[in-house]
Amino acid sequence: MNATNTPSHQQPEWRDTVTLNSVLKDLSVATPLVFAAECDRLRGHLGEVARGNAFLLQGGDCAETFAGVTADSIRAKLETLLQMALVLTYAAAMPVVKVGRMAGQYAKPRSSPVESRDGVTLPAYRGDAVNGAGFTAAARTPDPERLRTMYEKSAVTLNLVRAFAEGGGADLRQAHAWNQGFVRMSPSGFRYEVLAREIDRALSFMDVCGVDAREMHRTEIFTSHEGLLLDYEAALTRPDPPTGRTYATSGHLLWLGERTRQLDGPHLEFFSRIANPVAVKLGPSATPDEVIGYAEALDPDREPGRLTFVVRMGASRVRDLLPALVEKTLAEGLEVGWVCDPMHGNTFTAPDGYKTRTLDTVFDEVCGFFEVHRSLGTHPGGIHVELTGDDVTECVGADVAVDQLVERYETACDPRLNRSQSLSLAFLVAEMFRGSVSDQRGGA
Repeated sequence: MNATNTPSHQQPEWRDTVTLNSVLKDLSVATPLVFAAECDRLRGHLGEVARGNAFLLQGGDCAETFAGVTADSIRAKLETLLQMALVLTYAAAMPVVKVGRMAGQYAKPRSSPVESRDGVTLPAYRGDAVNGAGFTAAARTPDPERLRTMYEKSAVTLNLVRAFAEGGGADLRQAHAWNQGFVRMSPSGFRYEVLAREIDRALSFMDVCGVDAREMHRTEIFTSHEGLLLDYEAALTRPDPPTGRTYATSGHLLWLGERTRQLDGPHLEFFSRIANPVAVKLGPSATPDEVIGYAEALDPDREPGRLTFVVRMGASRVRDLLPALVEKTLAEGLEVGWVCDPMHGNTFTAPDGYKTRTLDTVFDEVCGFFEVHRSLGTHPGGIHVELTGDDVTECVGADVAVDQLVERYETACDPRLNRSQSLSLAFLVAEMFRGSVSDQRGGA
């Protein structure tokens, strides 16, 4: 499945095709980053999400950077996910499936192929997998060697994720240790500390009773990214001899973005051939007929866990637009996961020129998402969030004012929630599961 010559949306204009073909040839025989059995396990977990028996927590950087692949940075993101998952598990009383936007989220679609500054026009920055963020002709020229670096950095990240998840970093007895730094002294950090003490008491009780709590010492953390660069994805696609199925081995879960979800497009055609669990982002223009079209193309066998819909409608539109989509799947008897992305529909430009989001609108879209599902009697299956474990000032709210964005605005593309803001969101979702948000909204 070589997509090199396939016309498609949002693909780089690789000028050095000789190097491109050489890199793709090497990637086609490289060791898989993930394995079929891992993807199958995730598909099984997402099947429980689709059935209403589990909740998906998906989060990480808007766009990973090569320079950001450090042990400290990755650990901070994983600890943020684990803190959020602990809050959600306790509130929802159901398993939380943890999926990072990491180990592959190095490419981004853009609204324009070019960027202009002071009369100079250059190719847009499409993520470290394609070109550099610096505004020079050299930096912005797409470089195929970056695909090789993307693979190498993804491998490093996956190794760190697996070591953290399996090697004791995810032990529930470490729950207090995850609550460090600036977040510990925040309102959400104080609330989390209370919960961690309750977990400690429960674990001590289990010890006294002689309960074998080995599963409390490890967890599963899967990886995901937008399957944007078809050259790269095709080169890392492998057959699984025991099953005869074909898997994209670049990540456990791939999603189709809002700009590449055309029903007759090559991205959807590629996704239809792989056995990984897949997701489709649905913006405000998505129609009920399109939703059924995605199900027919991507989930013809109607297997719960194969297909997840991630809605990004915007806080002002989710209550009006989402019901028709969900109702259409109900009428067709589809079992799919429904997940809320409260980030992408709520971006605006601050007076100083920084792209940002307010915590209030992020919260409002999540509330609207839950309200729609509650009214329809369906399961709000998860949240998909751009976040970081660092003390950044990219989104407004929880002690970050608009005029403070400049202080630590570090994202390579879109604004992310910092760790304290992410934890506040987890407590909001917890309140939604309990049926009341008034107290949390007032204290956020």
